[in-house]
Amino acid sequence: MSVDIVETRPASPVRLRDTRPYAALTFVGIVLVWQLATTLLEIPGYLLPSPAAIVTDLFRRWPALLANSWVTIFEIVVGFVISVLIGIPLAICITYSRALDRALYPLIVGSQTIPKVAIAPLLLAWFGFGLLPKIAIVVLVAFFPIVVSSVVGLRSATPQMLYLAHSMGASPGQIFWRFRLPNALPSVFAGMKVATVLAVIGAVVAEFVGADSGLGYLIMVAGSDFKIEQQFSAILVLSLIGMLFFWLADLVERLLLPWHVSMRADEAGR
Repeated sequence: MSVDIVETRPASPVRLRDTRPYAALTFVGIVLVWQLATTLLEIPGYLLPSPAAIVTDLFRRWPALLANSWVTIFEIVVGFVISVLIGIPLAICITYSRALDRALYPLIVGSQTIPKVAIAPLLLAWFGFGLLPKIAIVVLVAFFPIVVSSVVGLRSATPQMLYLAHSMGASPGQIFWRFRLPNALPSVFAGMKVATVLAVIGAVVAEFVGADSGLGYLIMVAGSDFKIEQQFSAILVLSLIGMLFFWLADLVERLLLPWHVSMRADEAGR
């Protein structure tokens, strides 16, 4: 009587998410090298200030930085919201209308070849030196990735999925809300995350051209006075604002799309 021996393999261990702060360690390393280079090489502060000088200026001028940060944040938020309200409906119209696709989509792509710095003086001449031209520049910069990513996502629904929905008697509205839109949301959020960063750039560009407040205005004034450490402190605050908006967009994506493969792969530690 023979006995079959069945070879059993141990189950692969569950991969836990790696939470080691690689980015923070890299940042600390860069700051240390920067501080050592400015100290040992005796680099003048008007060329490259040390991180210690930048942090000192940041704490010394934090009331002015905070007050001007709220101006820039307001421009970013309003411009980004308007970009979403314009970009997503426009992407839906382009997806469902072949005429609009041929008439508008090439113009939208071509409009991005125009430098926004070149249009900013025109907007200031048309709308004055208030918040309106600055928000308009933010919209012009931020809405493009939202439109393009949304169009790509809405068109990514497979024909088999759409044929199956039609065969089951789904209406066009049901196909959009239950098939096209959920399938497009990862691409939509990808465009929105890119737009958050571009919105910060657009606000600073607008404040460079004509403003009396905002972080871009502080950077411009500090540069004209050769106060480089003040420029760096304002740039540091801008970087923090950009990372904050990107993190918020990523957080909303994680809350709304826990089912997406990118979220599951991240949770598995890949």
